[in-house]
Amino acid sequence: MIPPSLIGAPVDTGQRQPGCLMGPAAYRVAGLREMLDALGQPALDRGDLALPATLPECPPPNPALDQLPQTLAWTALIRTAVEAELRAHRLPIVLGGDHSLALGSLAGAAAHAATLGRPLFLLWLDAHSDFHTPLSTTSGNLHGTPVAYAAGQPGFAPFLPFPAPIPAERICLFGIRSVDPAEHRALEECEIAVNDMRVLDEHGIAAPLRRFLNRVAAEGGMLHVSLDVDFLDPAIAPAVGTTVPGGATFREAHLVCEMIHETGLMTSLDLVELNPALDERSRTARLMVDLLGSLMGRKVFDRPTRTFS
Repeated sequence: MIPPSLIGAPVDTGQRQPGCLMGPAAYRVAGLREMLDALGQPALDRGDLALPATLPECPPPNPALDQLPQTLAWTALIRTAVEAELRAHRLPIVLGGDHSLALGSLAGAAAHAATLGRPLFLLWLDAHSDFHTPLSTTSGNLHGTPVAYAAGQPGFAPFLPFPAPIPAERICLFGIRSVDPAEHRALEECEIAVNDMRVLDEHGIAAPLRRFLNRVAAEGGMLHVSLDVDFLDPAIAPAVGTTVPGGATFREAHLVCEMIHETGLMTSLDLVELNPALDERSRTARLMVDLLGSLMGRKVFDRPTRTFS
């Protein structure tokens, strides 16, 4: 098992609901490091990244865009941090922070994969496809753009060119249940696997995921996993500003994480969109830490009974 590193990314600029910047602290308070220690996988905690005093100057290509200079700066910081951990043969776990942080984490993972000559695959566990571009978004929230950036879609001129765009067949959107019309049109023009909740209801969780993981293994790929709190049903994970009913259940989410671990394919990970201001006695933060446990090898029978009273 590759030793893990923790990178705090208190990003709160990709959307307008305040609170995600407290995510890294909430994960630590919820016992993330202690859980990894108990699994025999102590993490090197790199602390939290911080924006520089001077932000890049860039005229927005779309007047709706919100906090573009901050997002550009975060993207550069996170890209550098993730690439450095991968070069050091560690597994970077980026603690968010809103999902715009994946603009940087994916770029860092892609740059490293390119230096190794290995294909990078993306498993996007999310209620949303996040396939807008800076030109197509009407909300202006850049947390809805990382998959389009990674896939090499046009419209990202303010950003550094993505190191090596990920081909559509190496991207799997999983648990999707909210797609805007512009995203829908763009997805229809490519071959990205969209495993929405209808697919998962009809075929179950395991079969579609196993097909994708088998492809990663067959091609000797690296796997970046991006886990958004809203992948989960809001009944069990309320601490997110973009709730969509009908998400993954407790057991479905753990099955996904257990299956990922069993392949040994995951090389980088995002934990995103946790908003502690919306949580209930830290139940969402604890659940996300519990899911990380499954991603890192903890089994069902290892889990203690827990009370939230």
